[in-house]
Amino acid sequence: MARENPTWGRRRIQAELALLGHEVAELTVAKYMHRPSPRPSPTWRAFLTAHARELVAIDFFVVPTLTFRLLFAFVVLRHHRRELVHFNVTDHPTAAWTARQLVEAFPDDTAPPYLLRDRDDVYGEEFVRHIQNMRIREVLTAPRAPWQNPFVERAIGSIRRECLDHVLVLNERHLRRLLRAYVAYYNNSRPHQSLENNSPIPRQVQPPSRGPIRAVPEVGGLHHRYQRVA
Repeated sequence: MARENPTWGRRRIQAELALLGHEVAELTVAKYMHRPSPRPSPTWRAFLTAHARELVAIDFFVVPTLTFRLLFAFVVLRHHRRELVHFNVTDHPTAAWTARQLVEAFPDDTAPPYLLRDRDDVYGEEFVRHIQNMRIREVLTAPRAPWQNPFVERAIGSIRRECLDHVLVLNERHLRRLLRAYVAYYNNSRPHQSLENNSPIPRQVQPPSRGPIRAVPEVGGLHHRYQRVA
């Protein structure tokens, strides 16, 4: 697993082994990795825990292309299960475009009660009006305080470290395809320490009696999902 997934640490491998029915100590995993383990992610303080089930967070991040064009990726994260529920890419973000992303992410009456965001100028009057029409209450972070929106910041960091830092983005279509593959991996396969080492869409533990282990490449082979086959 360490050879096939060079960005994985010992805790990630330990979680994968547990999902395959092998209870292995973290130090045992580190002993056989034969490479230094990266430092663990910083521990974030609990933020708005009382509304975790009712809260989503949004944010933009910038991605340069091979031709030095700047693209803006927009993500929507549900706090409760750390699930990336929506993403999109544009080269010119506007308040109307951003509001439309939330309509697509939460059609009909599925909108959450609370939305956490920063004070970026892209969230203009039109965006605020759409949010009010969807009956969503905005929670704004303090100026220049990304630590107040920790879960979406960590998700964006994972996207960069585990996907975008390893490829050259060609254009908007290419970035959208990369993010689609990574979001599917992130939601369905990637273990999270805060979710008891399971993924946002929970995976079932597969005991050894289910059969041999097969590695399924994901995100173009940058990561793998390990599962037992009968």
